[in-house]
Amino acid sequence: MRKSDKKIDNQIRAILTELCEVYFEDVPGFKWLTHVVNYASFPNSLRVICVFESKQQVAHFLSLDNQVKVNPLSALSVLNKQLNAIGINTKKLDNLIQYDSEDCCLHDNHGHWAERIKARYSFS
Repeated sequence: MRKSDKKIDNQIRAILTELCEVYFEDVPGFKWLTHVVNYASFPNSLRVICVFESKQQVAHFLSLDNQVKVNPLSALSVLNKQLNAIGINTKKLDNLIQYDSEDCCLHDNHGHWAERIKARYSFS
């Protein structure tokens, strides 16, 4: 990773830490989040993975309407604003936020998140 990539990655981590704190307090079932990126095709390759306790909680979260304080659209909007503020153009990031669950990882990957993230979200 180049020095400039590391700087951008640290800025993304700071933004995602704030988003994680909001989700953790306000969204039932939310556990943690992470991101993957291929800096050779940045920012289009950026993906944020929000992990919930169960697949049902992901489905419930995605079914919430816009009146809920934190929902997929407002989370994406907030994330876009914060990324734009540090100079990352997110206008064409249709799949920026992905959703997953602890129970799916346990079932499909025996709880090995590194393996799951590499298989599902990383760029070869």
